[in-house]
Amino acid sequence: MSNVENELLIKARVHTSRLLGQNKSLVLHGGGNTSVKILEKNIVGEEEEILYVKGSGWDLETISAEGFSPVRSAHLRKLSELDNLSDSAMVNELVTHLTKSSAPVPSVEAILHAVVPYRFVDHTHADALIAISNSVNGEKIIRELYGNRVVYIPYIMPGFDLSKLCAQYLKSDLTPDKIGIILLNHGVFSFGDTAEKSYDRMIELVAIAENYLKENTSLDESAEVKSGNVMMDIVRLRKEIATVAGFPVIVKRFTDKKVMQFCGRSDLSVISQQGPATPDHVIRTKRLPLVGRDVNKYVAEYEAYFKKNAPLAKDKKKMLDPAPRVVLDPELGLCSIGKTAKDAQIVADIYHHTVDIIQWAEALGGYRALSAKDIFDVEYWELEQAKILKSGKAPVFSGEVALVTGAASGIGKACVASLLKRGAAVVGIDLNPAVESVFNQDGFLGIECDVTSETALTKVLERTVNSFGGLDMLVLNAGVFPPSQEIAELKTTDWQRVMHINLDANLSLLRETHPLLKLAPNGGRVVIIGSKNVAAPGPGAAAYSASKAALNQLARVAALEWGKDGIRINSVHPNAIFDTGIWSEKVLAARAKSYGLTIDEYKKNNILKTVITSADVAELAIELCGSLFAKTTGAQIPVDGGNDRVI
Repeated sequence: MSNVENELLIKARVHTSRLLGQNKSLVLHGGGNTSVKILEKNIVGEEEEILYVKGSGWDLETISAEGFSPVRSAHLRKLSELDNLSDSAMVNELVTHLTKSSAPVPSVEAILHAVVPYRFVDHTHADALIAISNSVNGEKIIRELYGNRVVYIPYIMPGFDLSKLCAQYLKSDLTPDKIGIILLNHGVFSFGDTAEKSYDRMIELVAIAENYLKENTSLDESAEVKSGNVMMDIVRLRKEIATVAGFPVIVKRFTDKKVMQFCGRSDLSVISQQGPATPDHVIRTKRLPLVGRDVNKYVAEYEAYFKKNAPLAKDKKKMLDPAPRVVLDPELGLCSIGKTAKDAQIVADIYHHTVDIIQWAEALGGYRALSAKDIFDVEYWELEQAKILKSGKAPVFSGEVALVTGAASGIGKACVASLLKRGAAVVGIDLNPAVESVFNQDGFLGIECDVTSETALTKVLERTVNSFGGLDMLVLNAGVFPPSQEIAELKTTDWQRVMHINLDANLSLLRETHPLLKLAPNGGRVVIIGSKNVAAPGPGAAAYSASKAALNQLARVAALEWGKDGIRINSVHPNAIFDTGIWSEKVLAARAKSYGLTIDEYKKNNILKTVITSADVAELAIELCGSLFAKTTGAQIPVDGGNDRVI
């Protein structure tokens, strides 16, 4: 085949793969698989069939041509004829028979794709099919629905064993009238000579299951949904889970109508304890959710599950952390747990679909998942665990939550960036509504907020806990620097406004966050963004200097009072940070004039004759929250290039 023809095949493969990935009822977060077989000439001019299969770590929703791994099909088909093949040996064969060394590691289902005698192959975990398959009469219903149109494969562990079994079934059962393969309790395959044909067949197969569910099931949505103020309950639950996990965690709370009705079912403790919808979900959700809030009981049951199934495994297993990844509670709703905000969101997405699958299966006579041993084998599968380990060491603040005030610009924005870089989930608040979109990623929540409103601050903390589970770090940065004004001309209203923003609002935040910071898994940390004016006030800045000095004194008292709670409080005192919202051209000119300096001289008016940026301040401020300063509290550190009046 010509290069142009091959490029068109790859382009078609990418297009329909993305269509499948965009449909969350078919695949979720890296699930599913697609491939295309292409004839290519190798370096010595020999034509051979190459299987382009989705590479490990790629997501169908966003996959590109680079996400497909080119492997020699003939060799893969030979592998399917072996009596056995270990996981490590299989991966070695896949990697060593790539035609491009820079390609990602091929999917563990590459052999299965190779033995299907069609150019295009699609694989999904369609909710509707899984729901029917996981009902008590699932296999019977599926066989009645699809008749002779598909090949049926009983459940077996993914990997080589599944590929070998499929190869055997296809030899005997695959006829020209077949349009797909159904892997019971696992998923569905479709195939065709064109990408469009394979895609259309997948949609057709799934539609049959979806229509059956519409005609034979109905979910009760009449129950009232109630949810009280449980903020501190969530914070305490997060602390308990983090303790048994051995690391901080993000907890995301969901209280949508579907979830709350599911959590309010009288049979929740039965239907939710059968197992995950598909075995590969166990890597994200663990086998079972925690029903209620007894974390210690959950841990004991997980340890028993491990002790029962570990001896049955082929090789020795080391127990993973026993902490739950899903919590179901009539008041809390669905709480998803992860090492990062993204991980927690993936867990939530999976379990929202699981809720539908369980309830559909219950309506068909009862939900029945795979056995605990089958799920254990996947949870402790060498290849799945390798994916987790491959991600490397977690960032220093992974699983921790920070709140930054004045986050839309300047030092506050730089602090958010520094925290995100270190793996924290961050809530940024600011009077400027631009804060809501200043960062676009799973770990950031921007909230428009007037820090002088205690009601608004209370709502911010509630959203913080519902979004991430608690609070570990607080950066008090928001403030105002009014135009230069001598005391003789200073109006009481101007004085009070500065005090209200720079001092009173911070007192409110300190007071209201204290219960949350006390329960931070690694201890709470507070950083005050002070000012050079604390030690060396300037003329015309009475209100600002006094407010910052008072805030500094407040921080010192808090450090004395909160040490017993494991909360550290430290301050940084910047000076002349001109890339902040405080420094308008008018203010800058006025301050320079008060010192008898030009604007450029004023910007470098320090001993080192250097310019200090928001990022410089942020890096030190956030480093104060890390292990390097784990035994430091009540400190005051200048970030000013050296000021002779301070020194």
